[in-house]
Amino acid sequence: MFRTKLKEQLQQNQSRFIGEETALRSAVLIPLVQVGDEWHVLFEVRAATMRTQPGDICFPGGRIDATDPSPLAAALRETQEELGVDPATVEILGHLSPYVATPSFVIYPFVAAIEYDQIIHSYNKDEVAEVFTVPVEWLLHYEPYMHRVIVEPVPPNDFPFDKIINGAQYQWRARYLEEWFFDYGTYTIWGLTGKILKHFVEIMKHETMLLTKDGQEQS
Repeated sequence: MFRTKLKEQLQQNQSRFIGEETALRSAVLIPLVQVGDEWHVLFEVRAATMRTQPGDICFPGGRIDATDPSPLAAALRETQEELGVDPATVEILGHLSPYVATPSFVIYPFVAAIEYDQIIHSYNKDEVAEVFTVPVEWLLHYEPYMHRVIVEPVPPNDFPFDKIINGAQYQWRARYLEEWFFDYGTYTIWGLTGKILKHFVEIMKHETMLLTKDGQEQS
């Protein structure tokens, strides 16, 4: 009986990673826009007056509120607040795997096609200093560069050292964060946005290679 019940529970929908239910969750939209005859990826430059990460380059998005029915709904809400884009006009093309930045912070990225003409006249200047676009073709041929950041765990003074082997002499392992950089003109895209962008570009490169091998026309 126990095994049967447990099997049923394990086959039900579960969180995508341990800790998802309690993590700080955010959602972003990777906006694809047409500029002339070319597809571009659109980015925001955060306003200098923003409380967090002023001046940083990012995708539209933000924290998932308790009132948001889904991560996608949160991404669309934030995109409307930041860029003035009506969610009804957004064409959702798909999603990427969640990016687990830390065990307590996760980002859900979505890819969508939106109208560029809407954005350049309607973005919220209280939150967004400017918007700019990068051609998809440029991204497919650009090689981003990487630097590592060392992160060392520092236990607080009240950590129960008496409960672990070697106590205060325990050898904590430092870990390395990979930070990817894309330099486009005067703009440098990096951080969480750079990591998500790199993953997205790798997916596009993979699909482009498949199309080339199959001899199909790319669009």
